[in-house]
This record gives sequence, structure tokens and C-alpha cells, in this order.
Amino acid sequence: MSNHKHTPGSGYASIFELNGVPKFSQALPLALQHVVAMIVGCVTPAIIVSEVAGINEKDRVILIQAALFVSAISTLLQLFPFIKFGNFQLGSSLPVIMGISFAYVPSMQAIAETSDIGTILGAQMVGGLVAIVVGIAVRKIRVLFPPIITGTVVFTIGLSLYPTAVNYMAGGTSNPDYGSWKNWLVAFFTLAVVIGLNHFAKGTLKLASILVGIIAGYILAACMGMVDLSGITSSGIFQLPKPMHFSVHFDPSACVAIGLLFAINSIQAIGDFSATTVGSMNRDPSTKELQGGIVMYGISNIIGAVFGGLPTATYSQNVGIVTTTKVINRFILGLAAVILMIAGFVPKFSALLTTIPQCVLGGATISVFASIAMTGIKLIMRQEMNFRNTSIVGLSVALGMGITQASASLATFPAWVTTIFGKSPVVVATVSAILLNLILPKDEKQD
Repeated sequence: MSNHKHTPGSGYASIFELNGVPKFSQALPLALQHVVAMIVGCVTPAIIVSEVAGINEKDRVILIQAALFVSAISTLLQLFPFIKFGNFQLGSSLPVIMGISFAYVPSMQAIAETSDIGTILGAQMVGGLVAIVVGIAVRKIRVLFPPIITGTVVFTIGLSLYPTAVNYMAGGTSNPDYGSWKNWLVAFFTLAVVIGLNHFAKGTLKLASILVGIIAGYILAACMGMVDLSGITSSGIFQLPKPMHFSVHFDPSACVAIGLLFAINSIQAIGDFSATTVGSMNRDPSTKELQGGIVMYGISNIIGAVFGGLPTATYSQNVGIVTTTKVINRFILGLAAVILMIAGFVPKFSALLTTIPQCVLGGATISVFASIAMTGIKLIMRQEMNFRNTSIVGLSVALGMGITQASASLATFPAWVTTIFGKSPVVVATVSAILLNLILPKDEKQD
């Protein structure tokens, strides 16, 4: 198609070309589209973890700033590999957006309840090393994680986040008005806006459904006197990220829990890389792109931990934008990352995000968590649901959700056992699914 070609003599690349610089007037709105689609998902994990960790308002702002800054840096490192040797490069060179991931939230909540942010960041560094190893050995390790395994893990992540969303809809467990009708009214109003835009709107409004829902819910909450803006006035206008502000601590049990998730998410990234190339370029990703992408995923998370940014992952909603629009120009996604980075330099913007009532966040994010669970089901259904596979999924989810909902059942075990297996259902489900997949006979045909 002619509109996919570089225009001779224009000096600008087409937005449908991977390389080159298109017109800024074309690039800016497309970049903003990516920012709008992912910014809520980028900062919400930091808000949730900061609540559980009980850190002060100033540190919450710094954690949100770090989320924006680290997401931007991680994206730029993926888009534009600057280290290449032979048939290897650090970074995928594919049009993907990296952001703070909900996949780690259940385990981070468990760690934050008993430790601190620094322990999460230390475990993240170890997880980064795990991802590097997975990237280097991706061909051999990939066989351990068929869709039945990754689907089970993703499904469990979605299920385990539902209580967080419902508690937020009720106003947050630390809120004196927890469970009040006002909180539920605002939460359901926000959810209604998100659902309405998702199913009846088109274009940018549909892509920005969660953001628009939060804005609408925020306005209603403000009208009901539920918004406190006092923290914004005390925040600065410009502030650089603060490396090692939360320090870094290494707890073996936390490292195991987060490390397992990094292994799973490294394999999950293959799905996003593949969806990007198949959906927008009509080809599979090369081994060079996969290896470089996953190794850089590990390296960028180690760098991110230094700056206080929580674990990142490829953002599926942005993959959806790329595959739908076929706009693959890396400059556009790089511009989106730069916008995120600038936002991360403005404490007042981060402070504004901390004023969003929890009932608004709950109403908006429960649809995200439902989407995560359904993504897991889609992955699971890629394989025939015979007796073997239903056993793997059913038992893994049952053990994961069951043990963590009755964590007192591990009271006689050492503390590290409870931290690894009793706090987050994702770890138990992951280990169970991998072991069952290896142990159960694969020639089982019974339905």
C-alpha cells in the first residue's frame, strides 16, 4: 500500500514504517493515544502498594514519580537498542510500551504487609537477573511454559486482584467511611462510565475508557466532598527521580516469590512481542528480537529498582493499539515515553494522582482485573481442555486461591514458607501448574 511507504522528497517517514521520523503533527496525537491508554495502569500499582506499605504522602508521590519515569526509560530501552554485537542486541526494537505491571501486585502486597518497599525492590533486582537468564535461554526454557501454564497464572492473577478492587470500591480498608453508600455510588458510577465507553464508544474515547471513567468518578466524588487537594499545594513543580530513596533489601522468600513471576512474565512477553509483529507486520518475531527484548526487560527492571520503580512488563492494551491501527513507527512510541518521563518530573502531577479516592480507582480497575482473568482463560483455551489440562488448571487455581485464603493453615511452618506460599496465590498456582504439567501423562485422552 502506498501510504505505508516513505514519501520521496518529503524528509518524513510514514507512521506505518518502523524506522524514521514522521511529521510531529501526526506523531503527537498518536503518542498521546498511547499515554492515555496506559497511564492509569502505570501508576495504580504504585498507589495500591503504597497504601499497603503505609508510607507517608511525600514517599507516595516519589513512588508514583518513579513509576512514570521507569516506565518511560524501560520503553525507550526496548525501542532503541544502543548495544549490539553480532546477532544479539539489548532491546527488541519492536513497537511496544513498557509499564508498571499489575501481575506483581498480589505478591508485592504480601511483601509490603510484612516488610517494606526496599524489600520489593531487592526482589525485583533478583527477578531482573532471572529474566536475563530466561532471555538468554529462551528457546530451551520456553517449553516449560505452554499456554496452559501461562494462562493458569494470568487467570489466578486476575482472580487474586478482585478483593483489592472490591475493597477499593468500598472506600479502602483504612478509610473510616469504608463500606458507605457514597463510596459504592461513586464506584458503580465510575464502573458504569468505563463499561459504557468500552461497549458503545469508538476511537480514542474507547481507548481512554478507564481514564475518562476515573475523571468522571473524580468529579462526582469532588462534588460529594470526597476529594482532598491539600497535598498538591505542598508538592514541588519539578523534581528529578531519587535513586535509592527507598533503599534495597534482599529477603530470600521475597526474592523467590518475585523471581518466579519474572520467569512467567518473561515468557508472557513473548506473547506480546508475537502479537505485535503478527498483528502489525504479518510476521513472527525473530529470535534476536525475543532474546534482546527479554534480556532488556531484565536489565531495565534492575535499573528501575535503583530509581524506586516497581516491576514493569509489556502493556497489552498498547499492543492492541498498534495491531489495530498498524502504526508501528518507533518514534511515535518513543514520544509517548518522553511524555511519560516529563510527567514523572512533575511532583504536582503525581500528587494529584494520590488525591483520587480509592472508590474511584476500585470502580475503574475492577474491569481491568476482570480483563486480566479473561486473558488467562483465553490462553488456557488455546489447548484442548481434556481431563489432564482441566486437572492442571483446576488444581493449581484451587491450591493457589485456597491456601492464601486460609493462610493460617501454614502457621506451624517457618515464616519464609508463609511469605512465599501463604501470601500470594500466584506463586502456589505457578509452582503447581509447572509440576503437574511435568508429572501428568501427556497421552491422556479422557475428557
